[in-house]
Amino acid sequence: MPALTTADTIRILVATDSHVGYNERDHIRGDDSWRSFHEVMCLAKERDVDMVLLGGDLFHENKPSRKSMYQVMRSLRMNCLGEKPCELEVLSDMSENFQGAFNHVNYEDPDINVSIPVFSIHGNHDDPSGEGHFAALDLLQVSGLVNYFGRTPESDNIQVKPVLLQKGNTKLALYGMSNVRDERLFRTFRDGKVKFFQPGTQKQDWFNLMTVHQNHHRYTETGYLPENFLPGFLDLVVWGHEHECLIDPRYNPEMNFHVMQPGSSVATSLMPGEAVPKHVALLSVTGRDFNVEPVRLKTVRPFAMKEIVLSEEKNIKHLARKENHRTELTRHLITIVDELIEQAKAEWKELQDDDDDTEEEAPKPLIRLRVEYSAPEGGNYDCENPQRFSNRFVEKVANVTDVIQFYRKKASSTRKTKGGADMPEESVLAQLAIDSVRIEKLVREFLEAQNLTILPQNSFGDAVSQFVDKDDRHAMEMFVQESLKSQIKHLMDVDKVDEEDLMDMVDQHRSKLEQLFAAGELKRVRKAKLRPKPDGWNSDLDGNWSDQPGVLVHTDNEAEMDGDEDAAASAVAPAKGRGKAAATKKAAAPAKKAPPAKGGRGKKKVVEEESEEEDEDNDILMVDSDHESQLFVQPPAPNRAAQKPATRKASPVKRAPAPRKTANNSTAKSQSKLDFSQPSFSQRKSQVNGATKKMQQVSDDDISDDEDAFEPAPSTATVRSTRSRR
Repeated sequence: MPALTTADTIRILVATDSHVGYNERDHIRGDDSWRSFHEVMCLAKERDVDMVLLGGDLFHENKPSRKSMYQVMRSLRMNCLGEKPCELEVLSDMSENFQGAFNHVNYEDPDINVSIPVFSIHGNHDDPSGEGHFAALDLLQVSGLVNYFGRTPESDNIQVKPVLLQKGNTKLALYGMSNVRDERLFRTFRDGKVKFFQPGTQKQDWFNLMTVHQNHHRYTETGYLPENFLPGFLDLVVWGHEHECLIDPRYNPEMNFHVMQPGSSVATSLMPGEAVPKHVALLSVTGRDFNVEPVRLKTVRPFAMKEIVLSEEKNIKHLARKENHRTELTRHLITIVDELIEQAKAEWKELQDDDDDTEEEAPKPLIRLRVEYSAPEGGNYDCENPQRFSNRFVEKVANVTDVIQFYRKKASSTRKTKGGADMPEESVLAQLAIDSVRIEKLVREFLEAQNLTILPQNSFGDAVSQFVDKDDRHAMEMFVQESLKSQIKHLMDVDKVDEEDLMDMVDQHRSKLEQLFAAGELKRVRKAKLRPKPDGWNSDLDGNWSDQPGVLVHTDNEAEMDGDEDAAASAVAPAKGRGKAAATKKAAAPAKKAPPAKGGRGKKKVVEEESEEEDEDNDILMVDSDHESQLFVQPPAPNRAAQKPATRKASPVKRAPAPRKTANNSTAKSQSKLDFSQPSFSQRKSQVNGATKKMQQVSDDDISDDEDAFEPAPSTATVRSTRSRR
């Protein structure tokens, strides 16, 4: 191979966790996320890179606001579009890497001039959802601004195929695996259901770069992605999802590859990991060698954090045995906060360009002071209310409600509430900030202090996570119903149960369910089913039908009862025109309900809930021909012999005028009405059964002469007779 030069070097700007849209409603911090992302894209243009690699969580929500989408598209268009040709050549089958209407890289589109392509996977915040399973990145890809790769359509059968790129004599195999639920991904790797593909030729000449978006640390036994699960042929792994910036690549001697963790570009929680200076990486790949240049971000809001222990502070540790010392203690804490503010501003000014003549005012910093106020035996520290203390710095800091955090260390890890429930210690709850911890961990910390006997704990956390993260409004209700149903079935299968052993059996079955869920053998099989939406329901005026109380169908028997009630209601519903009185009379006569036809014709189909709102129009579900009979019921062949009377009279039978019910409908009764509606299936079946079994004598007037249920227009003589009576 000839000697490699700078013309063979692929320059990549690497960034992760931009979280555009985080806290965008805050009047102080609302623009922080998109400003940092704009700086990242401007760096890509200034450094003249060949491509940008994003490691997930471009947006903070999977349904970003218009403002967030606008700012991202504006930055991408300003910095990535241009007349400079892209020197990267794609060697792989692009249809396998980029799904969708435009299954190719954007810089090879003849209608778009892309100078810096952006490759991105999705994270846990901007993952696909809803009808069509689209992500926010799909919108950016269809607009030609981003190359969305590394999709994981099947979480239990993952195939990772690289995007093969080449510049000069340097070959780059870009692997991407978008976010999958950590426990599920752990199980998929353990079961050997993750397959990595390599180039078919010259495997030793390719630089293998991979980006993932998973938990890096072992928060739970299966709630993370171990590095040794990844294949050993990789050269560098870009790890997203973790917000602490560890920009320098770390070598893994076991797997023989390096791991780089760029971290987030905006602080989403007031934790020590977020206080580390924010960087992006300028990665240069030449042949099989690489070099990483950290680049410090300058637009990030300054963040200073400090933790103190009052019993170890020289100036105030004696206050524990002194009365009325709150003022003195508060004054000391205010001094520390003021020092942190000045420190944060000084660090921010050092990052700014010195050649700028106009000195820019430093933004209000983020300040967090953690105070451990455990006093020695016999003493006490009288601390001010955290909210009142934080409000002293309204014009100085950006987080005016949580500047200080008090916590106390105790030997016991639980505390009692007024209701008798065990709660985690205050220090534990203080560390479990909602922005920095997963829902499962928060639920687990709370339930560890409880004693659940019926509901499995790990499934409980999963249901709460689905309710919060995925906006599944029926997740908790479905979880409780399925858990109770499983417990009842378990007890019913046992022949003899003593009352003393009842709770032990319930607890044993609960433990079994937890083990099955942890092993991945327990899944929510039945999807949430909703009762049929009424015909006159208007989602714009009445709201989403799935949000209404009592809509969820808990059991299949309940769905069948609803279907029977609807069928009975349609049979009893009065018809218009000549057959009105007869139809009502016939529907009330049978004592038993007719059995439904094969294929479930007599039952209404229960609508399966999707994660997004149902469309007002009826969507068409395309299925294979083998399954068509399960979804669509063919109407039975009409039995004309049963519907027509044996003999028909030549002349129409005169009918006596119907008695008047009210004065308001007298005018309506005197006019002839045409009924263009088809009779329901239940009404047709009722007529057929009534004619066959002879349960009730049917007169000629009760049966319409027209087979299509259109009422014929009255004859001229009848009209004249009606007018004469009027």
